[in-house]
Amino acid sequence: MKNFDILIEPEKSIKNFWKELYAYRELFLFLAWRDILVRYKQTVIGIAWSVLRPLLTMVVFTIVFGKLAKMPSAGIPYPILVFSAMLPWQFFSNIISESGNSLISNSNMISKVYFPRIIIPTTSMIVSLIDFFISSLIFILIMLFYKFIPTIYVLLIPFLLIHAIITSLGIGYLVSALSVKYRDFRYVIPFMVQFGLYISPVGFSSSVIPGKWRLIYSLNPMVGIIDGFRWAILGDKFHIYVPGFILSIGISISIFIIGFVYFRKTEKEFADVI
Repeated sequence: MKNFDILIEPEKSIKNFWKELYAYRELFLFLAWRDILVRYKQTVIGIAWSVLRPLLTMVVFTIVFGKLAKMPSAGIPYPILVFSAMLPWQFFSNIISESGNSLISNSNMISKVYFPRIIIPTTSMIVSLIDFFISSLIFILIMLFYKFIPTIYVLLIPFLLIHAIITSLGIGYLVSALSVKYRDFRYVIPFMVQFGLYISPVGFSSSVIPGKWRLIYSLNPMVGIIDGFRWAILGDKFHIYVPGFILSIGISISIFIIGFVYFRKTEKEFADVI
């Protein structure tokens, strides 16, 4: 009597891959809902953490960069300058942090059941979007307090958010796949996020960077994303560096393609390695 082994592999065709993702849409929604419950219901602080973290960061940066370092703000209240950058940065850092260990956290499911593995790190985007909307409500209250009216360009924020999603998921796919193969890599992720916070223009305006270095500084894709959000909210009071913003879009797309391709290339090994 012959024994037959059934080998289930991910779809190699891009066309079939998207069909497969659609077929597993209910699993995606289930995992996303599970992550939301874990984040907001099964924690001591719960939803308050989504409010406290950006507020505390804003206060610290306002004191350090606005009061002590006397960084220029072009007449814009410094808390508004900082919080307009905290919105995309918190969204970005949440996705990186959550997706980085997502595959390892779901190792039991990955080793027993087949489904498109890319669903797992992608669900981190849903929780991060909820945090983003909560922070946006807090930002509205801050603007009301300072009697600050955003410009009409604020309607472009959904498009800028897509820019942030592309960048965040690209890096998220890459670090989640690397964390499976190199377990020590998960300890690098918090350092990457913390380091990125200080080299990105969150606590200060990118206009303080000398002109000859602006394009090089824009190699950090979060520079273009943060500048885009600030321009959309602050309008003519903030001058966006157009070459850097265009460069940021190109880098973000490249990062997404690299992360996606690497994830797809290595996902067939996850069940064995994890």
